[in-house]
Amino acid sequence: MKRLTGLAKEISQILDAEYAAYAKSQDNFDGIVAEIIADVRANGDAALRAYSEKFDGLAMTSFEVSRETIKRAFDAIDPDVLLALQNAKENIESYHKHQVEPGFVDAQVSGVIRGQLVLPIEKVGVYVPGGTAAYPSSVLMNVLPAKIAGVPEIYMVTPPQTQFNPAILVAAQLAGVTKIFQVGGAQAIAALAYGTESIPKVDKITGPGNIFVATAKKQVFGQVGIDMIAGPSEIGVIADSSANAAYVAADLLSQAEHDKLARAVLVTDSVELADAVDLELEKQLQTLPRETIARASIENNGRTIIANSVDEMFDLMNEVAPEHLEIALDDAMTYLPKIKNAGSIFLGHFTSEPIGDYYAGTNHVLPTSGTARFYSALGVYDFVKRSQFTYYSQDAVAAATKDITTLAYSEGLQAHARAIEIRGEIDK
Repeated sequence: MKRLTGLAKEISQILDAEYAAYAKSQDNFDGIVAEIIADVRANGDAALRAYSEKFDGLAMTSFEVSRETIKRAFDAIDPDVLLALQNAKENIESYHKHQVEPGFVDAQVSGVIRGQLVLPIEKVGVYVPGGTAAYPSSVLMNVLPAKIAGVPEIYMVTPPQTQFNPAILVAAQLAGVTKIFQVGGAQAIAALAYGTESIPKVDKITGPGNIFVATAKKQVFGQVGIDMIAGPSEIGVIADSSANAAYVAADLLSQAEHDKLARAVLVTDSVELADAVDLELEKQLQTLPRETIARASIENNGRTIIANSVDEMFDLMNEVAPEHLEIALDDAMTYLPKIKNAGSIFLGHFTSEPIGDYYAGTNHVLPTSGTARFYSALGVYDFVKRSQFTYYSQDAVAAATKDITTLAYSEGLQAHARAIEIRGEIDK
């Protein structure tokens, strides 16, 4: 991995330039995706059928996945995979139930009631990639928080397949998806955003996808809500001389194997550990089936940053703001207060990032490309909206009239003031 040294500000400037270069490289897809979205808006199912033939090589007569197909998936799934999905589902549910917001009522002042309702979004669409990037764990991570939030209708879209990965359909059924539709790419996002004859219009779209999917989500945002614009996978590891180099290398590669554009960053105050990790990376790369992808990621986007102290390690990693952050230090829990920016945090020498990907129950839909500075992991709160409510009695309005009208007149909004004053006049 390339080595960097320097202050947090300098590292931040380097990473910002790299993120900007990546973002600019994606602009080439804007026009193509805009045309697809416009076509689907105008032509509905006919456009979807045309794109299925063009991109997937399949002629679709019906987009909905049948009950018979789902039943066959349950018959075909490996029992160990089914059990693992069921166990993961339990963990995801138990964690996300803590995120449920109850709303509140505040009636401390006589004649005044204020409060907040927490209401589920009514219709959600979940995009699930197909082919080699078919991840049943992502189905659970997207759908279960929505179910816990109380979303009544959840529609899943996934590219059409001649033979589905049974775990994808099983995971959808276990999680409680309303219907599954066979449509992929930007056209699927357009269908969810605007609706077609077969696919309902939704209020929010979540789920990972390729550059066409990500670009489409960006373009339909505002018409519908989205979870986030996800970039390539990232992992950051803070480690000192107490860390096991083999563990660190394995964890860096766990994200590097996702994508040639994936980023793996090690921040350490030990040159000896950095050297040992480099040796382990080469050793382990040679054993990976996805070596070509992982090697390109490590060689082009991997970074080892040498720090001078523990505090500097955290300062530097906070500038990176990684999607996944591992703290490979003794007594790792004590360092939590030093973390400012990270999507999901993994503490200690044995808490490898894949524990969060599959099993612990924390969500693996996370902010990338430094956006952990202002975005959070997907959760129940992403599938609700908050509506305020207010009640004032006649006496309470009278008591507040002077303050309200004074502010209204100060802003030049006479009708606002009049709406308050008229109540007192009519009462007289």
